[in-house]
Amino acid sequence: MTCNLEQQGVAQGKCGVVDFTSGESRPACEVTLRRARGVSQRLIYGCCLSRPEHYLSIYQSGCNLSCQKCHSWRFSRYAAGTWRSPDDIAQEVERYLASYAITSVPREEATSWHAHNLCKSCGSCVLYDKRSAHCPGVLDMANLELSPQGWGPARNIVAFTGGDLTCQPEFYVQCAEVLKAREEQIWLLLETNGYGLTSRTLDSFQQAGIDSFWLDIKAYDDAVHRRLTGISNHRILQLPGALKDRGFVFEVLSLCIPGWVEADQIGQIARELSAVDPDTPFTILAFFPEYRLKNVPGPTVEQMLAAYHAAHDAGLRQIKLGNVPLFAPTREAYDALAAIVGDASL
Repeated sequence: MTCNLEQQGVAQGKCGVVDFTSGESRPACEVTLRRARGVSQRLIYGCCLSRPEHYLSIYQSGCNLSCQKCHSWRFSRYAAGTWRSPDDIAQEVERYLASYAITSVPREEATSWHAHNLCKSCGSCVLYDKRSAHCPGVLDMANLELSPQGWGPARNIVAFTGGDLTCQPEFYVQCAEVLKAREEQIWLLLETNGYGLTSRTLDSFQQAGIDSFWLDIKAYDDAVHRRLTGISNHRILQLPGALKDRGFVFEVLSLCIPGWVEADQIGQIARELSAVDPDTPFTILAFFPEYRLKNVPGPTVEQMLAAYHAAHDAGLRQIKLGNVPLFAPTREAYDALAAIVGDASL
């Protein structure tokens, strides 16, 4: 398969995926993407109502980057899953809609960031018949659903996550065309590293009806980004402006990785976002040791707070801290953190 990025004058990603048939590493688009009778098919690892995002997540095999800290490496770096067409994805969505009481949200809240404004997935109201002191208090019990990853609502959002082949947009475009033809109002979200989002691809996604993006900006410093992913972040840092100009809903995520990406770089990323829109939803996620960075510790509460204050000082007004139990594991620690940053930021 021809590299769609190279055709547009962009360097091919670090996209080697192990093909179990041959045992060789080949480009992800050759191993986890195929076309049958004019229809694109992706190798899909699984689908479930995910927490704490509160939407249907479709986990894809194969990726156009090779991130040192990837938490999906077992299926993004190795071909794993079942071949699914856009019609197959539509059937998964049909099962999702039929299996849960769907909480409808407006398009501008078609993000992971806004999920926490509805429910923090603590399960207190179900397990102990009372809301947590930090509960947003906006959902009725009838809107809480148990999924493999815990309690919470099921929102009218379908997200493609795990691996990322937005550099080959045809499959996503075809999925959008099928799903947007449904009577139910479904928002389509792409969780992405951004490397495949060229101007041409963004235009095709806009025309197809893709609604939102969760952009993972892995580092501000280009040298660090190259060490983490194998490629430059030059185009990625320009994406928030391109997304806003096209009317997409978008949010940004950055991992706080001790010794790699800390408060200084997160503050720089936040400044870039603030220049585009100070109300850009921004999540600072606590790193946990995984894949090729298993020897790197997770951040402390002090490091996470430093990153939070750096983003706030850069002008962003909507900031959340993620993976909170990793650095504030007790109720007392959580309460102390909430007293500093506020419930809305956790």
